[in-house]
Amino acid sequence: MDRSPTLKQLRYFVALSETGHFRAAAERVGISQPSLSLQIGNLEEVLRLNLVERGRFGAVLTPSGREVLARSRQILEDVSALVDYSDALKSGMSGTIRLGSTPTFGPYILPNVVRLLHERYPALKLIVRDAAPRDLLNGLLEGVHDLVLTQLPVLSGDLVVKRLFREPLHLAVARDHALADQADVVDADLAGQEVLSLSSAFVLHDQITTLCREVGANLRQDYEGTSLDALRQMAAMGMGLAFLPSLYVKSEIARRNGDVRVLRFRGGRFNRSIGLAWRKTTGRQTSFEIFADVVRAVAKSDFKGILSAET
Repeated sequence: MDRSPTLKQLRYFVALSETGHFRAAAERVGISQPSLSLQIGNLEEVLRLNLVERGRFGAVLTPSGREVLARSRQILEDVSALVDYSDALKSGMSGTIRLGSTPTFGPYILPNVVRLLHERYPALKLIVRDAAPRDLLNGLLEGVHDLVLTQLPVLSGDLVVKRLFREPLHLAVARDHALADQADVVDADLAGQEVLSLSSAFVLHDQITTLCREVGANLRQDYEGTSLDALRQMAAMGMGLAFLPSLYVKSEIARRNGDVRVLRFRGGRFNRSIGLAWRKTTGRQTSFEIFADVVRAVAKSDFKGILSAET
């Protein structure tokens, strides 16, 4: 025999304890008195305890009944809290979200995002892990991350992809490079130039590879950077040109005394796209949509003139 009492039996038992009469308890829960009496008897049978003394003047809990009543109330309160919590997860921002973020973007915007999230949704916990975009995608599909903030495109039929904004890429060159004093660099200036790139685990690598083919530049195959800092340092040593995202430039490179010169390319219209992605099967679609809105709000208020919204 199954030794597990049902929630319905516990609710009926609590109602009986509070009213002290089978008839009154039955009326409260909306069933007949015989049905309620049967369910209480089934509960006693499941627990193998005598819970109620039945007499002419109503129902009186036994000592065992009083102990079971306290546990029953706690169980029902926990179940009610679980239902409320599930509603909050579906309709708002609470619980824990595991966010995967590319290190070429996340460190420069997430501090502002986290600050706004905490102000608006103090019940939310955010666990952030940095990884290269290729690893982020694998982690998302495997359930390591709930959603990822990364450079696009993200190619998978199992994911929802939400475009957020465009971020310009600037050209970093050594201070003594022949292009260092140009206000703007065009495609023809890159012909025959050595260009540095991050590893193929980054979407930025594919973008720079395509650009090099278009303009006749040489993508260095003997060195692939593992970070934007590494690319900048190699560029500063004259090992090649490097394309660096605008937020990184704003955060890490002093305008006048930096170790590299930062130049506009294509009039500032050479961009990369940033977005969020999550699994189609997630039960937190609403929360992730809200998260996307918060990131957009931060981009608009804190990085105006750098990030351009995408639809």
